[in-house]
Amino acid sequence: MSEPASLAARIDALLPQTQCRRCGFEGCRPYAEAVAAGTAPINRCPPGGDATIAALSRMLGHPRLPLDPACGPEAPLAAARIDEPACIGCTLCIAACPVDAIIGAAKLMHTVLRDSCTGCELCLPVCPVDCIVMRPSDRAWTADDAMRARERYDKRNIRIASHSRRSRSAVPAGPTRDQRRAAVAAAFARARARRRGGNGSGG
Repeated sequence: MSEPASLAARIDALLPQTQCRRCGFEGCRPYAEAVAAGTAPINRCPPGGDATIAALSRMLGHPRLPLDPACGPEAPLAAARIDEPACIGCTLCIAACPVDAIIGAAKLMHTVLRDSCTGCELCLPVCPVDCIVMRPSDRAWTADDAMRARERYDKRNIRIASHSRRSRSAVPAGPTRDQRRAAVAAAFARARARRRGGNGSGG
C-alpha cells in the first residue's frame, strides 16, 4: 500500500500545483495518483508543459511524449485581474478559486492576490458579468510558487470539508442553490441599472 502512495507523492512534487483541472482531474494530486496507478499518461499538464513531461519521463522511465493537445496549449504564466468597478460582489469567483487567491465579500468588490494566482482560469466561466480577464504575469512559475499553492489548496480543502460537516449538522440550512442564483441575478440587475445611470450622466 505504501509504495503507490509514495509514488503518487513523488509525481505530485513534480507538478506545478496550479490546480487548473486541464488534465481532466480535480487537481494535481488526483492526476498524480492516476499517473502512479498507470491510468493516466504523463503528458496532460499544460502549465507544466514539456519540462514536467520530461521530468516525469525520467522518473518513471516512460517514453517522453508531446503535450496532449486535448488539454490545451502550454503558455506563459498569466494571472487573473478583476475589473473592480464592474464587480457585483457575487462571490462565485471566490468559491471557484482553488487556492484562495481572490478576496472579497458578498455585495462588495473582489480583488485577486496576484502573487497567489496560479492562472488556472477557473474563475472566468463563473463570473456572471465577465469582469475577470487574464493578464501576463511577466515572471516564471517557480518550485516555491508550487509549494505555496499546494499549501493553500490543501488548507482550502480542509476548510471546505470542515464547513460541510458543520453545515450538515446545523439547523437551519443555508440558502439553496436557487436562492444563491436569484441573489446573483438581483445583483446583476442592480449593476446594469448603475451602469445605465452612469452612462446617462455623461462622464
